[in-house]
Order: sequence, then C-alpha cells, then structure tokens
Amino acid sequence: MQFAKDSFYMTLRQRLAALNPARTVTLQGSMRPAVITAENELVIPIQPLADAFYIEWGAARPVEKQGGSRELMQMDCVISYHTFGTVESGVDRGRMLGQLDSELMWMCIPRQTPKRDYTQTPTVDLGTNIFWNTPQLGEISGSQGSLPQGLPRGTQRARLERRASLSLFFFPEVDIL
Repeated sequence: MQFAKDSFYMTLRQRLAALNPARTVTLQGSMRPAVITAENELVIPIQPLADAFYIEWGAARPVEKQGGSRELMQMDCVISYHTFGTVESGVDRGRMLGQLDSELMWMCIPRQTPKRDYTQTPTVDLGTNIFWNTPQLGEISGSQGSLPQGLPRGTQRARLERRASLSLFFFPEVDIL
C-alpha cells in the first residue's frame, strides 16, 4: 500500500508545482510544494499550515474479486486545507478557499498515475497504475471569530477550511489469498 500512497502524494506535489509554483511550504528547512502527508514527516507543525494540502489516509479494503491472484484495493483519502485570506480583514477568504478548491481539482486530473517505488533512486516503475475518483468537496467550516487555536500569531482573522474525500484504487504488491 505504501507504494500507492507515495505515488499519489508525489503526483500531487509535482502537479501543484507545475500548476502554481508559488504555493509552497517550508518544513524542516526545506521549501517544497504545499502538499503534506503527516505520516511521512519527521516533525509537523502543531497547527496545520494555511494554504497547504494535507493528505490523511483511511481504511483500505478489497474491491469485489476481479479474478487472478491480485485483488483490486480501495483506500480512503481525505485532503484538508484552510486559509486566512491574504489581507488582514479576511474579506478574500472565500476567494482564496475557492482557489484552493480549484487547484485540488486540477491536481487530480488526470485521475491516474503510474505506481512507483520511491525508496530507490532513480524511482522504479512497478508496472501498474493507481487511479482515483473525483474529490468530493465537503462543506466549508472554520472559526467564526477570534479563536486563538485557529489563528496565526498577531492576527484577528478567522479561517475557512474544507475537507475533500476520494478513494484511491490500486493493485497490491503482494498476492492476496
């Protein structure tokens, strides 16, 4: 499963870098595209970074038996993001969240990529593809006022956030009996 997760993550990073090179984060002193998978990080900020996409993995399960020794698997994925807007008053929060929504949808097209082994350099094509459905955008939520846990230091802006869900499909690297 890790190869499928890594392939999806790296594909989104590469697509975001091409789509919006300015959408970056700095983690552990390294600047990179603003796609983060917490399970892959040595240290992550206590508060999620604004204007960044966070990937969280859910349950994996087999899809109906397709025949053969390899069963198609499905894994749940949630991508969350939030924004404070670009101005102190926060009046552009809706526009900025809309831009993040749009970037997420574009990053997910096409809805497939080769499954690769990123533990080697250069990476190795594993001979199958992963694919996913269109992200389902959840309702907008966020702080309704000056809640300290939702605000960056020194600001009175409230944040808007969204969680999008999708399913990732792949063939496992091992035979399932």
